[in-house]
Amino acid sequence: MSGPPDLPVPEEPTELRRRTRALAQQAPERAAAQLDAAEWVAAPLWARWGPALEPAGMSRARFLQVVAGYRRELWLWVMGERTWAQCAAGLAGRVCRRLAP
Repeated sequence: MSGPPDLPVPEEPTELRRRTRALAQQAPERAAAQLDAAEWVAAPLWARWGPALEPAGMSRARFLQVVAGYRRELWLWVMGERTWAQCAAGLAGRVCRRLAP
């Protein structure tokens, strides 16, 4: 049996963070809805991690659920309270723990 897939931390999406933070300042309710939906950050991460996750048994829909559940940490990254490395590594760990045994 092989271990969990390798999910390297991708380069920080600084423009995505900037746009999301600007939205949070201008329209907090829209930013909250965007964070809840998770697609804003799940799409670029799935492009990077999906090829390793699908063969390990995680669908894109399940990945989106896991990312949505990580909303608070993603918010802390957007607001500058967490580094991207902390946030992405934590999310990678959460994703791997939720793979089917």
